[in-house]
Amino acid sequence: MRPTLIASFLILAASSAAHAASPSLGAIRPVGGQRGTEMEIALSGARLGDAQEILYYQPGISTISLTKVDDNNVKAKIKIAPECALGIHDLRVRTATGVSEHRTFSVGLYPIVNEVEPNNDFLKPQPVPFGTTVHGVADNEDVDFYLIDAKKGQRISAEVEGIRVGISQFDPYVAIMDAKRFELASSDDAALTWQDGFASVVAPADGQYVIQVRESAYAGNGGCLYRLHIGEFPRPSATVPAGGKPGEKVAIRFIGDVTGEKTTEVTLPAKNEPGIGIFAQDDKGMAPYANLIRLSPFGNVIEKEPNEDHNTATPFVPPMALNGVIDKPGDMDHYVFHAKPGQAFEIRVHARSLRSPLDPVLHLLKKNAQYIVGNDDQFGPDSYIRFGVPEEADYVLQIHDHLKKGGPDYAYRIEVSPIEPKLAMSIANEGIQRGTGVIASAVPKGNRQAILVNAARADFGGDLKINVDNLPPGVELQADTMAANLGTYPILLIAKADAPLSGKLAKVVGTPVDPKVKVAQQEFSQIAELVNGQNNIPFWTRTVDSFAVAVTEECPYQIEIVEPKVPIVRGGSMALKVKAIRKEGFKAAIAISLPWNPPGIASQTGVAIPEGQNEAVISLNADGGAELKTWKIVVNGSSGVASGPIMVSSQLANLSVAAPFVTLAYQNAAVDQGKETDMVVKVAKQADFPGEATVTLIGLPNKAATDVKKITKDTPELVFHIKTDPATPAGNHQNLFCQVVITQNGEPIVHNIGSGALRVDVPLPPKANMPAPAPAAVAAPAPAPPAGQPVKILTRLEKLRLEQAEKAKQGGKK
Repeated sequence: MRPTLIASFLILAASSAAHAASPSLGAIRPVGGQRGTEMEIALSGARLGDAQEILYYQPGISTISLTKVDDNNVKAKIKIAPECALGIHDLRVRTATGVSEHRTFSVGLYPIVNEVEPNNDFLKPQPVPFGTTVHGVADNEDVDFYLIDAKKGQRISAEVEGIRVGISQFDPYVAIMDAKRFELASSDDAALTWQDGFASVVAPADGQYVIQVRESAYAGNGGCLYRLHIGEFPRPSATVPAGGKPGEKVAIRFIGDVTGEKTTEVTLPAKNEPGIGIFAQDDKGMAPYANLIRLSPFGNVIEKEPNEDHNTATPFVPPMALNGVIDKPGDMDHYVFHAKPGQAFEIRVHARSLRSPLDPVLHLLKKNAQYIVGNDDQFGPDSYIRFGVPEEADYVLQIHDHLKKGGPDYAYRIEVSPIEPKLAMSIANEGIQRGTGVIASAVPKGNRQAILVNAARADFGGDLKINVDNLPPGVELQADTMAANLGTYPILLIAKADAPLSGKLAKVVGTPVDPKVKVAQQEFSQIAELVNGQNNIPFWTRTVDSFAVAVTEECPYQIEIVEPKVPIVRGGSMALKVKAIRKEGFKAAIAISLPWNPPGIASQTGVAIPEGQNEAVISLNADGGAELKTWKIVVNGSSGVASGPIMVSSQLANLSVAAPFVTLAYQNAAVDQGKETDMVVKVAKQADFPGEATVTLIGLPNKAATDVKKITKDTPELVFHIKTDPATPAGNHQNLFCQVVITQNGEPIVHNIGSGALRVDVPLPPKANMPAPAPAAVAAPAPAPPAGQPVKILTRLEKLRLEQAEKAKQGGKK
């Protein structure tokens, strides 16, 4: 199904502020509706008064009108098409100034009835019609009861959406009881519906039945909203096969319904998308939630019992999808295939990913011979094996549950496929509870906004060309090639000054630069973390195959990088200058940062262009292994008006990383407190540079000092004459380094090269009652070095040896 964008017009009493900040969509009420109807929903949050449209990720819902209530609330009249898919739909609100958080809205088959309190007494339940979706709230220690009438032999199904509503970590419990309060069926956590539950029963007699809903531990709250579907609909918990080729007709065996299994010919969807599934349907109704399936380019094999060992294994020829059920505790299914050297396969089990209770363990063996390899949890609880065929033979796949459990709905699908290049493109998860903010692109007219894209290459390497499909009118993409060693890279979206305010759902596409590389499978996704559990770990998420891009009203500022004219060197640093271009009257501070750093580069955080000023500097540091290359970098700037922040980006600017122009070798020095010494540093030129460079020795202990030196490209060594004070701390000071600053094109190239050491000793005290030493003979002056030859500077060791030699001479004379 193709994601759609539904545009609508806002009925405004007054125009919105020119620079309002991005909207926040806190709630949608009600949380769902009936397909084939029109209804009004309330959108509440912050800065929603200038809402212009709702972006729907799936087709089937359209907006008739949007009406402003106040700056934080909007009413929307929507139309849910008769053919709209049941289940969860994803959306965002676009305003004139931004895009809201990702939210969801559920579509059901039945008319909605609201819970009416009090309904917490079993003897006084709330009557509801059969074929109803109840909207309710499970408060603390709250138990809600609903009364229905049923005939003997009639199927009663009740399914509750709790965690799937996407508001709180609600763990609902649902039960069907008779008039005597005996539970006929109940459910807490069903694998198919995550933490939600469903229950079905065939009515044993004519009469009244009660549906109970509560929080499983009686620990609900006002955020525990639910949708309770009550009807005669089928509710199978598994399907075999669990997929097939796109668009083909497949005989699907629906397993787990209370009335028994049923096989139905189903036409599979023609296009793959996140969360794709099929809905069980019969003459009594349709399941409110899909059984998930896989769309694959190869055929199906269904297990043939018995297949408990190598000799009864179900045969297949890869590539193929193997479908079966671990139908009882201790069950093991086997499949056999013939393979030759040179073939290679990836073998992946889909069980929990399709919401089966099975925790699969997969083994690969040579038939009736040695064990080759096995896997338990590779993709969550699901298993995965890569297999390069070593010799021509028959090979067996064995699958069982990790705890040797089993049951009629412990279904699985094993896809055995050749190893081919695959590419998964994505952008960052949106985790509002984790503080990510909205992960979408809201580009002000005449401005820019960067977004980081991720590329996960499988079974190929190389550079990627990045493109974005379905951008709004007037928005252009600037993107450098993503290098082979990168999995994340910034791209830049630019809105023309005359671009109309609009929004689209776009997709990032990666293309190998090498034309010989043919990607067999490519996808794009973004994950929205809607409910987090303990330690802020995502618990309930939604995955969509596009991301929101909008053109918004003008922003009162732009930012630009002053592109460096010199490189940053390994082990060096750079002051990256960023400028603000402000509109008249806008003086607020602008927080600036690099959203992405090239490999081996670190950037300063917490930097801002001060209020009323137009420049700031971000410090960059390169480690010794920074990749030697010219990279594209970008800076984000965030500021705003009274109502919130606005974020824009600079241009993509070049940053070159180079090798150091010089290297230094230190001769460690030692000195007594209060004395002086020399530290010799050997200089080795690695690249020519013009003029003189300054060299500063950094890291000396307190009350120790030396002068700044200068070198040229021809200087072989330099000497720092270090003066200490009696209070200079004693010890071995090992973190000395030199900052070498070379000026090129009028800009500094800063090298930070270490490391040297200075040992500061406490002088020995004078010995008591010792005769004064005889005057030392004046040593003959050392011969002057030949003209033009530099004076040799003695190392600390050489000085000590010379002192010992002088003492020995004096002793000999005595």
